Amino acid sequence: MEKTDCIVIGAGVVGLAIARALAMAGREVVIIEAEDAIGTHTSSRNTGCIHAGIGYVPGSLKSRLALRGKEMLYDYAATHGVGHRRCGKMIVATNDAQTTKLEAHRLKAESNGLFDLRMLDAGEVREMEPELVFKGVLYSPSSGIVDAHDLMLALLGDAEAHGASLALRSPVISGRTIEGGIELSIGGTEQTTIQCNLCINAAGIGAQGIARTIDGIPATTIPGQVLVKGCFFVLHGKAPFSRLIYPLPDAHHLAVHVSPDMGGQMRFGPDTEDVDKIDYWVDPARASFFYDAARLFWPALKDGDLEPGYAGIRPKTNPGRAADNDFIIQGPDVHGVNGLIALYGIESPGLTSSLAIGEYVAGLAKGA
Repeated sequence: MEKTDCIVIGAGVVGLAIARALAMAGREVVIIEAEDAIGTHTSSRNTGCIHAGIGYVPGSLKSRLALRGKEMLYDYAATHGVGHRRCGKMIVATNDAQTTKLEAHRLKAESNGLFDLRMLDAGEVREMEPELVFKGVLYSPSSGIVDAHDLMLALLGDAEAHGASLALRSPVISGRTIEGGIELSIGGTEQTTIQCNLCINAAGIGAQGIARTIDGIPATTIPGQVLVKGCFFVLHGKAPFSRLIYPLPDAHHLAVHVSPDMGGQMRFGPDTEDVDKIDYWVDPARASFFYDAARLFWPALKDGDLEPGYAGIRPKTNPGRAADNDFIIQGPDVHGVNGLIALYGIESPGLTSSLAIGEYVAGLAKGA
């Protein structure tokens, strides 16, 4: 029987940020990950966007942690050699009916404590993004992009420098609550049983499944899960935009975001599809949606210019919009299990919020 102080389940960007925060607070930390590499699911299959904190429910965890996390992330990336760019985001009205919604977005941002959004006039837009077709543009200067893999490597490096260790190919098979903590059965090459004073369930897509295997966690505290697949198509050829482009959805919900990566490649997506299992295949036939949506603001897009890219799965707790789904971070005051902190529904803006989530969980863990 092995024993340790803290176990963090999940080596995605959130789990690594939590492990870093705990290790830097002087805790003994073991990170366990079912896959053979860090961040193979949600953390590496997204836009890499650093969100400004615009559209979330005021006072929600998402709102608070996105605003805090954004500034922490920019500072961290700058001091740790993590590729990033404060490129800005244009929120675009593509028809007259949408223009009034831009002001509503600005007011929503201000209710969240974000006061740097401004309406651009036509001349400013054409100077900044000459190929964009628009009826109105709201500009977010503090939005940006980050290299998620760079970020995860830096977080892991910090955690390991403060004594944390990482165990890959180590899936949680089962567990139980015990006096003074949690006992987990870990699979892999050789099954191991390990006890810990503090267990952080930061397994992302797998969080609910793992929680259900741990005897003693009340089933009523484990939220439901809705898996939403999002496909991305990449542009073949020169990128037309240098900033994030976020068109508002039209009456038929036809909208697709444009995100440059750190290498300059332009990605369109994601679309949305409810799924019941993890499946990262991108169907080339879905391209028709991307062409129709992209031509609302970039009619110069030619047939054949888009190629299937990659897909990601968002671990939502209900089918509503991401902005209306809050993060769920449960301590013993919710589930009644001493030594357990569980995170569910950590979708967008999880990447942006990761350092702030680490800070928040480390605060909850004091004394555990």
